[in-house]
Amino acid sequence: MNRLPFIAARLVKTVLVTIAVVVLSFFLIRLAPGDAATVMAGQSGYADEAFMKSLRAEYGLDKPLPVQLARYLGAVAHGDLGTSYVRRQPVLDVILERLPNTLLLDAFALVVAVAGGVWLGGLAARRPGSIGDAAVTMLAMLFYAVPQFWLGMMAVLVFAVWLAWLPPFGIETMGADFTGLARLGDVARHMILPGMTLALYFLASYARLTRTAMLEVADADFVKTARAKGISERQVARRHVLRNALVPLVTYAGLQASILVGGSVLVENVFSWPGIGTLAYDAVTARDNPLLLGIFIVTAILVSLFNLATDIAYSIADPRAELGR
Repeated sequence: MNRLPFIAARLVKTVLVTIAVVVLSFFLIRLAPGDAATVMAGQSGYADEAFMKSLRAEYGLDKPLPVQLARYLGAVAHGDLGTSYVRRQPVLDVILERLPNTLLLDAFALVVAVAGGVWLGGLAARRPGSIGDAAVTMLAMLFYAVPQFWLGMMAVLVFAVWLAWLPPFGIETMGADFTGLARLGDVARHMILPGMTLALYFLASYARLTRTAMLEVADADFVKTARAKGISERQVARRHVLRNALVPLVTYAGLQASILVGGSVLVENVFSWPGIGTLAYDAVTARDNPLLLGIFIVTAILVSLFNLATDIAYSIADPRAELGR
């Protein structure tokens, strides 16, 4: 199957989506009252009208909106996302500094959610209607219904404050200056609480989806044929039922991966995890428009690329599926 035309078409769509995100975000941000010059003048403690006028001229805020948009689109086309009003650093550098932290946390949460959800869903599907099936269903509903910020705060209270097993916030111990494996272990310990808090919500979805998919496949003719050949029930469940039930999970995992990239704001702020989520929150509160727009652009590109990878992975997992249809 030749995937190059499909990939090329999707990359063109990614560019168009990015342009649409830039334009919409640009005008939505400008609808908020006040501007960045007011915020910067307030931070400096000097709000003289002449000073604010010079700030607006320095950052091009005194130009009409269409002119500002045209200039910004031209800069983005050349890879320049502007300069952060508050940090006074290139936006792209600030984002690239935080992005690996978010991707690390999201990857950990996704692996835990998929592995745990498939395992629990498989247990529930083996004996539908049993006590184990009911327990898995209730647990999945509980994780799905509980707000993530509340779950995160309870995790900090129990595991960090009461039991003192895990660190409550940050990505590594301040002032410890660990190196090598010691630093990796320290980062891993800090990642457990936010990662598990982020994973449990999606784990519930995977458990229910796996259970449903396995029960649907269990009545298929090829499964009945495998049982008729004398294959053990465990091998039937693993090689035939679960293997075919995982196909829809590929699509769902890809969608969840794209949601995780831009949807971890609450969890990152609860645990003070230095990622894109906390960066976006800081940009909103500080009215740092270039930084906020840069985060929107990078997130939109990542989501589009994740969706492209999902389509390709689905076509590999299920050869019957054709790209572009």
